Amino acid sequence: MKFPFKNVLLIPAIVMLFFTAYSQDKNLSKDIYLASAIPDSLKQDANAVVRYASDELVVKAAGKATKKHHSIVTVLNEKGDDEARLVLFYDRKYNTVNNVEMLIYDAAGKQIKKYRKSDMYDRSATDGTTIVTDDRLLALGHTIASYPTTIEVIYETGINSYLDLGHWYMQQPERAVQYEEYTVLANPAIGFRFKNKNTTIQPVKTTQDGFEKYTWQVTGKKAVKPEDDALPWQVLPNITFAANAFQFDGLPGDFSTWQNYGKWYQGLNADVCNLSQQRIDEIKAMTANLTTDKEKAKFLYQYMQQNMRYVSVQLGIGGLKPFTASFVDEKKYGDCKALTNYMAALLKAVNIPSYYAMVNAGTNQEPADASFPYDPFNHVILCIPFKSDTTWLECTSSTQPFGKLGTFTENRNALLVTENGGKLVNTPRSTAKDNQFNGEVHIKLNADGGAVANVRIMSTGAYRDDYIGMTTLKMDEQKEFLIRMLNMKQPSFMDYKSAADKDGVKEVDIDLEYEKFCDIAAGNKQFYRPRVIDLWQTTLPVLEKRKTDFYFDQPMQKTCVTTIDLPEGFEVETLPANQSLKFTYGNFEINYVYNSDKNQVKSTSRFNLNTQGIPAAKYNEMQQYMDNISKAQNKKLVIRRKA
Repeated sequence: MKFPFKNVLLIPAIVMLFFTAYSQDKNLSKDIYLASAIPDSLKQDANAVVRYASDELVVKAAGKATKKHHSIVTVLNEKGDDEARLVLFYDRKYNTVNNVEMLIYDAAGKQIKKYRKSDMYDRSATDGTTIVTDDRLLALGHTIASYPTTIEVIYETGINSYLDLGHWYMQQPERAVQYEEYTVLANPAIGFRFKNKNTTIQPVKTTQDGFEKYTWQVTGKKAVKPEDDALPWQVLPNITFAANAFQFDGLPGDFSTWQNYGKWYQGLNADVCNLSQQRIDEIKAMTANLTTDKEKAKFLYQYMQQNMRYVSVQLGIGGLKPFTASFVDEKKYGDCKALTNYMAALLKAVNIPSYYAMVNAGTNQEPADASFPYDPFNHVILCIPFKSDTTWLECTSSTQPFGKLGTFTENRNALLVTENGGKLVNTPRSTAKDNQFNGEVHIKLNADGGAVANVRIMSTGAYRDDYIGMTTLKMDEQKEFLIRMLNMKQPSFMDYKSAADKDGVKEVDIDLEYEKFCDIAAGNKQFYRPRVIDLWQTTLPVLEKRKTDFYFDQPMQKTCVTTIDLPEGFEVETLPANQSLKFTYGNFEINYVYNSDKNQVKSTSRFNLNTQGIPAAKYNEMQQYMDNISKAQNKKLVIRRKA
């Protein structure tokens, strides 16, 4: 658990009317509260306009800091209502929240409401998997009755432990900025540093009362709407702050290099990878008949999956330090840190080395920056450096195949905590073959336009994760999920069976009945969409010029073979044309064959996407390609009664 230096709605104001020090805030022009004083140029595409914002971070010593925040934001429409919600995280040991105020003004700048800290909802910051934590949150929300409305927020926080010093996101999507500033006062002894991302803004550097002083200012920024499926960390302008010297829970550390940070973590975890000699002997006996280290590692991983469960407990330094392996072995639960450490202890018992690895988890999340050591990590996995290859283990999942990570942690930097300190290494990148969807569909058409169908799906990787995750839903929700995910016509009857899950391949079986499967009946002819499921559904808007790269969740390989039995007394009049479409990063094809002897139509479709990141320059090509796939899948099968 570390202090979440997440700037809660950082917000700005009007150019030369404002100065930086908090003592001068009382001298702000009254125009800053008037909605009519917003320049028209800043209203365009904006849901809210930051009129004024000032943040001041004072780092007194390693592990000691204070922060002051003052912002004034005018909300222009309901899409900006989040500006009237304030959430501040704290705990009773490492950081505090003081002097909170939220003031509400009407369009004319008249104050209509005032909230204080005592009005905020104070509760434990738990989620669905955290059963106990020191983390707490203060929350406050105002319901906006009319627009425009101006929201003023003032608060102070005190920090008694930190790993890094957080970020400044100077402009959020669809929010214009009149004036915004961020000031850092840093004790020279801590080695303050910063890193720009998606911005070239530079601070004014001076000194004040023995502190290094850095001041950044932003003025007159028009609202920007990010393009669809762009990654926020690749487009939002922000600055990351860090210090070479840090302290957490009284434990000093050096963050000047990744290696030094790893040494601090190595010391923190030095006493947790422990099992009793009795348990070590039992583990050795469990694996005695296995010949290779990889066989032993796979066995022990599956043993852990079957016997331990993921539960998050975040108390004190325990938010950073795992429970001991002996604790997990006895209690049968732990969080990502504890389960990873436990797996390392199991491997250690049979003389297989492994490394605790910290990673910033989440699909397409930002990797750690090799050139700028700080702590972006929110998850822990395990790395086993076998002689022939390197194997990675996700220790919180009871279903993940041995040696597979998935979109949550793949394709980014992880910090290994080794005997020599920290080392940044790349986690594996999945390929299309790792994420397969293979469908087999058999449809029997009725003479009256109805149909019965059976669908069998074999899936791996991200698709397997989808179908396993679906089992947590209620049965009706599972059916809705399948209909939406596979783009199926609404059936009159549906029976879903979650079948085998073996060797990383998940099987799903679906039985369907349709009172009306035929799209159009005219005379002796019937027109059909010749499939139950679509391999691809996405279409994209036409853009004159895409500015940012486009991201899918993962590369993929999809196939489906559909067999259609025609009703007795019918024959094919028109078979859809075969299609073969190509794109720089993938391809789609569909082929139809009519067997007159069996009176069957068989189609085979394939969709491949070789990478999830598509350069902006290839967007228009991809957009046309997706449109062509949609047209190909909408071609009709026409059958007629035999003469």
